[in-house]
Amino acid sequence: MKAQSIAATTGMGAVDLAVTDADRALRFYRDYVGLTPVPGDDLEIHLGAAGRELLVLHPGAARPVVPRTSGLYHFAIVVPDRRELARVIGRLARLQWDQYPTDHVMTKANYLWDPDGNGIEIYTESPEDGTMGFANGTFVARDKDGRERSGRDPIDLEELFSHLHPDDRLDAPMPSGTKMGHVHLHVADVEDALRFYHDLVGFDVMGHVPGMGFVSAGGYHHHVGLNTWAGRGAQPAPPGSAGLRRFTVEVPTQSDLDDVVDRLEHGHARVAEEDSGFVAVDPSANRVVFKVAAPSWSAAPIRPV
Repeated sequence: MKAQSIAATTGMGAVDLAVTDADRALRFYRDYVGLTPVPGDDLEIHLGAAGRELLVLHPGAARPVVPRTSGLYHFAIVVPDRRELARVIGRLARLQWDQYPTDHVMTKANYLWDPDGNGIEIYTESPEDGTMGFANGTFVARDKDGRERSGRDPIDLEELFSHLHPDDRLDAPMPSGTKMGHVHLHVADVEDALRFYHDLVGFDVMGHVPGMGFVSAGGYHHHVGLNTWAGRGAQPAPPGSAGLRRFTVEVPTQSDLDDVVDRLEHGHARVAEEDSGFVAVDPSANRVVFKVAAPSWSAAPIRPV
């Protein structure tokens, strides 16, 4: 059992992905997803929303994502409202890109994959519609009237598109307020992963069923998802594969960062100083960067539900 929780205003930072083709990846994430280039190292492609970095692409992978390996299930970008989610879904439909709009009751989500097979979720919060969580070893979703729902129904697109304004451009980029909401990982063993993310990092467990777990800070539904859907005991992808390079967890203060690093080191996790933070490796070889959030970001945490 962990001694203390990670700071309640902890959030997610940029996700780093390996991709095979730089030009193709840039076009996809700019023109289809709606991210915009932001300043960064010329060796990588840095993308974000309203100047906030959300994604770093590392070109030159020798092969696409290798199935049934540990690593990324999806990274999840949260947009401010239904209007912006409708804009994304409408844009992808116009460009004829496969997507799967899904109603999780408390969120409205859209799932897709990039050209290399990296998983993406784009969602908006909708707690006014109901709740979704774990109970009796499974998912339980209820709408605002208390009626049980699957939590996996298709989104009511007619209602969603009603939030678009008549003069809205579908090709407008993601706006200010767009954030990295969570990262969902394929892991070799959920219990081992929970010992790392809960006992050492300090996230709270929001739900745990066989083969799956959710952890978060500050009561959010999840900042990190864990599953064994790639197979229990899944191994990391071969070197040179497209996929997750690392993801970032941002804490509010240097003292909070020191607390996380101290727990990791006392738990004999692999930790190394890197750039402006520290990088650790979870039991499934996923790399996690821990750093202090930039002041203008830490003041605006994602609202718990």
